[in-house]
Amino acid sequence: MKHILLFGAGKSATVLIDYLKLTANEKKWRVTVADMNLAAVQSKVGEDVWVKAVGISIEHEAERMALIKDADVVISLLPPALHYFVAIDCLAAGIHLLTASYVDERIKALAGEIKTKGILFLCEMGLDPGIDHMSAMLLIHRIQQEGGRIRSFLSHCGGLVAPECDDNPWHYKISWNPRNVVLAGKAGAVYREKSEVRSLEYGELFVDCKQVFVEGIGQLAYYPNRDSLSYIPVYWLEETETFVRTTLRHPDFCEGWNRIIQLGLTDEETMIDTDGLSISAFLKQHFLSKNLFINTGDELLQKQFLFLGLEDQSLINKGVCSTADILQFIIEQKWVLHQQDKDMIVMKHEIGYEVNGEWSMVNSTLVVKGEDNLRTAMAKTVGLPLGIAATLLLEGKIKETGLHIPIIPGIYEPVLKLLAEHGIVFKESD
Repeated sequence: MKHILLFGAGKSATVLIDYLKLTANEKKWRVTVADMNLAAVQSKVGEDVWVKAVGISIEHEAERMALIKDADVVISLLPPALHYFVAIDCLAAGIHLLTASYVDERIKALAGEIKTKGILFLCEMGLDPGIDHMSAMLLIHRIQQEGGRIRSFLSHCGGLVAPECDDNPWHYKISWNPRNVVLAGKAGAVYREKSEVRSLEYGELFVDCKQVFVEGIGQLAYYPNRDSLSYIPVYWLEETETFVRTTLRHPDFCEGWNRIIQLGLTDEETMIDTDGLSISAFLKQHFLSKNLFINTGDELLQKQFLFLGLEDQSLINKGVCSTADILQFIIEQKWVLHQQDKDMIVMKHEIGYEVNGEWSMVNSTLVVKGEDNLRTAMAKTVGLPLGIAATLLLEGKIKETGLHIPIIPGIYEPVLKLLAEHGIVFKESD
């Protein structure tokens, strides 16, 4: 009997767990969902003869290995820093591993041993990274097979709030890890534009963000995402003059977040005693310390910071913590995705290419909306690729071994086909 083990039952796991439950009941497979918060797992698993909820501390080596050795494939939705614990046990036990996170250097170093063991470690198999890779490579390979030479590649992706649920001046609500929202862009960005390497420091990312039009949505702003250059050889696009991977936000969000950075509100080093400190006092202290003020004519920023709590006398009372911790505490309260709210995933590829000396452009766009604040578009697009890939792997329909991301046809073709059956479909236009 096949056995899938899932580590992690957080925000991104809800739709994946639903999918695994259906798969397990259909195919008579076992599924184990393990997380430190047993109550959270049980609430998502419910009562199911084929699916078991387990409480575990991932640092507990013996318990972790016991679960892994009993599985045929492991899916890790743990925080990225914890994947390595799972990876070394999967390698030792000869078990396949799937994650939605970027491949880190420690896992890269295991590539030779993974290949020797004849198992598959499939990383970057979620949304961004994941669906972006698969959908882009489908287009890239098709263009190249038709004799096209790709000159410009822009890939945009963002988790947003659906327009019908957009009711705050930031045009944003949290549908994934709030810590990642606070720290987004801290590494800066490097990319290629018009044959030149360009880099932006953290403080420059949200200044004068460029915009892209998305049919049915309107204008969205974007900023370059981390290290685009490293994906140029991965995508086999060394000749491309422009290559940028970006994150999408509402234009007003970028303007406000630029002020957040100027105020030092994402600082992880400065520690503040928050006992007895109100949200209002905290924000006003930062405006004064940076000699920054909201002009009376700056209506947008006034609305945004009033919404965050510029006049909110509620006490933080979180003890001594960093400025970034306090900002996270604030946005978790102010940017709540309420029960009936829907989030939205938007992805758009813009690819310019030449065929026989003639220039062409193809746009490929994905818009997915969530059902509510649990079965979000984010959870759907992060979780389903992992669940589908695990199923295909156990059915022998994915045959690759070694360390991979989903950029080869043997992986992305069957996964994209099944994603389409779940409503994850791209629309193309020239």
